[in-house]
Amino acid sequence: MDVAVCVKQVPAPDTPLELEPPAYHLRRSGSLVLDEPDSFGVETALRLSEQSGGGEVVVISMAPRGETAGLRTALALGATRALLVSDEALAGSDALGTARVLAALVRRAGAALVVAATESSDGYSGTVPVQMAELLGYPAVTFAKHVETDGARIFAERQTDFGSEEVECPLPAVLTVTAGAVEVRYPSLKGIMSAKSKPVEILALTDLGIDPSTVGRAGARQEVISLEEAEHRSGGTVVAGDGRGHELIVELLEKRGVL
Repeated sequence: MDVAVCVKQVPAPDTPLELEPPAYHLRRSGSLVLDEPDSFGVETALRLSEQSGGGEVVVISMAPRGETAGLRTALALGATRALLVSDEALAGSDALGTARVLAALVRRAGAALVVAATESSDGYSGTVPVQMAELLGYPAVTFAKHVETDGARIFAERQTDFGSEEVECPLPAVLTVTAGAVEVRYPSLKGIMSAKSKPVEILALTDLGIDPSTVGRAGARQEVISLEEAEHRSGGTVVAGDGRGHELIVELLEKRGVL
């Protein structure tokens, strides 16, 4: 079973994040790395491909300047090849614009299953995978914390607000996995060396037949109009141990309307 796994290349965690006004887009001028939540997606894709009897695991992504460092990390873990869209017209893309590009890459890869993290660490919208599913006409199974396959279906245990539920879904489909869903393997020395020679196809929007007016700033339907720092938390109230601590807590909860 061939699997396409969506990954995002983000600024290194030790790099100070900078936003570019007036649109407040994240500055990506430095080196980029594989987003940590996506490592769980890569590991899940590898295991499902192995479980189904084999097949390709294709990494798909979009990034500026033909950046491939994060993709090479995914390839070192065991992915077969990568497809990257790098085009200046993509600057300023919103979630829907990103979903359009990734959906086109899924079609190009010809994968039966699409795996992604639930959300990226630099955007936290969590909407791209389900928008991809809508564009592809695939069912979406989200927030999976355990998943298996028989090659024709996936069987997932989904995390919900009320516990968990078991879902069975036919392929093709889009699957999102939670952080910690699997234990991510460490790239071996052999894997790191072989990743250098694995194919990474770098594409432009014209290669995918995507109208530039539907992506980037031109096609964005989301706009950040202001930005302010989060309010700092106060130090709280210290209750002295004079035997009336429980009474003071009850009084506080009553004032807050909790009781």
